[in-house]
Amino acid sequence: MLSDRALAAFRSALGADRVFDDAATRAVYACDETPRRVEPDAVLFPTSHDEVAALARIAHEHRVALTPRGAGSGNVGGALPAPGSVVVSFECMRRVLEFDPANRLIVVEAGVVTAEIDRIARSAGLFYPPDPGSSAYCRIGGNLAMNAAGPRAVKYGVTRDYVLGLRAVTGDGREIRTGCRTTKGVTGYDLTRLLVGSGGTLALITEATLKLLPAPASVATLRVCYASNRAALDAVSRVMQQAVLPCALEFMDQRAIDAIRPTGAADDLSPGTRALLMVEADGAAEDVPRQIAALEQALAGDGLLGIKSGFERDEITRLWTARKSLSHAVKRIAPLKINEDVVVPVSQLADFVDFIDHTAHAQQLAVVSFGHAGNGNLHVNLMVHPDDADEMERARLAHDAILLRVLALGGTLSGEHGIGTEKRRFVGREIDSPTLDLMRAIKLQFDPHCLLNPGKLFPD
Repeated sequence: MLSDRALAAFRSALGADRVFDDAATRAVYACDETPRRVEPDAVLFPTSHDEVAALARIAHEHRVALTPRGAGSGNVGGALPAPGSVVVSFECMRRVLEFDPANRLIVVEAGVVTAEIDRIARSAGLFYPPDPGSSAYCRIGGNLAMNAAGPRAVKYGVTRDYVLGLRAVTGDGREIRTGCRTTKGVTGYDLTRLLVGSGGTLALITEATLKLLPAPASVATLRVCYASNRAALDAVSRVMQQAVLPCALEFMDQRAIDAIRPTGAADDLSPGTRALLMVEADGAAEDVPRQIAALEQALAGDGLLGIKSGFERDEITRLWTARKSLSHAVKRIAPLKINEDVVVPVSQLADFVDFIDHTAHAQQLAVVSFGHAGNGNLHVNLMVHPDDADEMERARLAHDAILLRVLALGGTLSGEHGIGTEKRRFVGREIDSPTLDLMRAIKLQFDPHCLLNPGKLFPD
C-alpha cells in the first residue's frame, strides 16, 4: 500500500488539491475500456514536465508503481492500474507549446486531445494524419504510448511516423529529450521510436514535437457493396496491388452490416450485400477523379453489387454513416465486447475472415469483424454476456484460436491498440526468448525498479 510518507511527498510536490486518495476518485480511475477494474491507491494530476519529474523521483525513492493515463480510452488494459500503484493522469497537461507552420511542426503536452492537434494544423492549411476512432477525446500521450493509428494509416502511416522528438522522464526520475526538430536526423540511437509504442513502460512522455503535412485539397469516397466477404477482401488485394494508394480502405462483414441496420445506416445498400468496403482517395483536386477511376477498376470483379461515390462534403459524410455508426451499434448485440486489433498480410485476409466465421459458428458466438483492411488490420469483436459462464469459456477458446491463427498466418497481435494486460500471455509466441530478454534489459536501463506501468506488455 501507498505509505503515508510517499503520499505526503506527492502532496508536497503537487499541492493537496491535485493528489486524491478518496474512494470516489480511485473508482473513476480504476479501469479503461476493458472490463477489468483495479483501484489505484491514489490519483495524481501534474500540470507540467517539472512536476512529472518530481513525481517520478518520489516514486523511485519510495518504490511506488506509477500507471500513466490519458483519457482511459484504450482497449487492452494499458491504463489499468497495477495493484498498489498510483495513477498519473495527464489530463491537466493540455498546453500547445508551439505551432510552427513554416516548419510544419507542433509541440504539445501529453494531455492535448488528438483532434485538437489536427484542428490547429488545418487552420494553417496543414493536417495531422493519424486519426484513431477516439480522436475527439483521446489524448496524444495515450496515442504515443500505444502507437495509435486509424483509417488513414494505409496511406499516411501511424503515430510513430509523425513524432520528431519527445521530452520524457525515466522511471528513476531522469529527464530526457529524444529526436530533433527536423525531418532528417541520425545522431545517436533512435530513442524516439523506441518510446513510441512502449506502453508507458520505459518513460513518462510529457511533451511531443509532431510533424504535420499539407492538407489535401480534395477528397472523394466510394462505398462498395459485395455479395460475400471473400469477394470484398479479394478486391482489397487488387486495390493494394495497383498504383493508386487510397487514404482509407475499410471493411465491414455481414454481422457488422446487420448491427447497423436498426440505425437506418444500411437502408440504401445494394440488395444482397453481405460485405462492405469504404474506400477514400485524396490529393490535388484535378487528380482525385483519376484516382477514383483507377480504384473503381480495381474494385470491380466477381461479387460486386454496387458502388456509390461522393465528391462533396455532404455526400462523403452520408456514405461514411455506415462505418461511423458501427462501434456503438455492435454494443446492442451483447453487453461485453472483447475487441482485438490483429494484423495479417493483406493476401491472407480472406482466409483469415473465413477462419473467424468458422470459429464463431463452432463456438456458437456472435463475432463482428471490421477494420482497416488496406493494412490487413482487422478489429475482431467477440460479443458476449459476462454473466454466462459457458459463453465466456467458449469466447476464451475462440479468442485464443483466433490469435494463434494470426501468428500462423505471419501476422502480429496488435496493429494499434497495443498489448497492455490483455495479450501479454501471447507475446512469447510472437517474439522469441533472446529478443524478449533484450527488451527486458532495455526496460531496466530506463526503469531499474520496474515502477512504470508494471504488469503490461511482457509475458510473465
